[in-house]
Amino acid sequence: MTIAHVTVVGLGLIGSSIARAVKARMPSVVVTGHDASPDVRQQARDLRLCDTIADDAAAAVAGADLVILAVPVGRMADAANAIAPGLKADAIISDVGSSKSSVADALAKALPDHVVIPAHPVAGTENSGPAAGFATLFEGRWCIVTPGVEAPEDAVAALTGFWEALGAKVDLMDAAHHDMVLAVTSHLPHLIAYTIVGTASELEEVTESEVIKYSAGGFRDFTRIAASDPVMWRDVFLANRDAVLATLQRFNEDLTVLQQAIRRGDADKLEDWFTRTRAIRRSIIAEGQDDPAPDFGRKH
Repeated sequence: MTIAHVTVVGLGLIGSSIARAVKARMPSVVVTGHDASPDVRQQARDLRLCDTIADDAAAAVAGADLVILAVPVGRMADAANAIAPGLKADAIISDVGSSKSSVADALAKALPDHVVIPAHPVAGTENSGPAAGFATLFEGRWCIVTPGVEAPEDAVAALTGFWEALGAKVDLMDAAHHDMVLAVTSHLPHLIAYTIVGTASELEEVTESEVIKYSAGGFRDFTRIAASDPVMWRDVFLANRDAVLATLQRFNEDLTVLQQAIRRGDADKLEDWFTRTRAIRRSIIAEGQDDPAPDFGRKH
């Protein structure tokens, strides 16, 4: 199956990066864009993100071989219903959401007669909007594709090939397993970041100006992901609530262990824990998933 025309619905960070990457790495592919916001559509036109920016969702997908829904997971059903009248019969419909089971269910219900193959490019920044995207966002990053058992092999191969053409590495995974993995690697860290920043801002003994002025590396790095899109993350936590709550329970148990070690002055326990977790961090760098430069490669 050949993908000659791609439509991206939702032109924020991920959607605009897909459009840029397709134009840079797949120049023969036609790119159409749509966003529910007139202001975003105008920004996309000004940035020349796509060959065409359509004002209507159904019109945007007319003739598209691949439609990617790059909208918050809570809006997937609405987006799918909006594009349904314009889809051609053999179009592949995919997405970029970071929770997969709920998205797969929503898309299957809205588009029962179409090929739906959910996916999740594990890439992003704390910034949002069409101007925040860049063509190299997916290079060397993983994209997890979660096809259902009924997904045609040629469609799965076409979607996999598409993401590989954008520079991503692709893994196939069961949707439920994806949701548990991402609860650990992405959702829980964001929840912790939001909590730490909120806690610091509410401490009566520390003023907000002091929190900002004296932000050391740890707090500063937590605030980076706490700056992520609040609507997107609201929807992620609600869509993946079971996996997030299970992971949060385990985190709370581990946090209690460390709390007890500190209270008891158990130096060996703390050192063993920190040594093991440092090895995991070093493995992330060894896999090429982060910058090994000091201070995360920041320029001072």
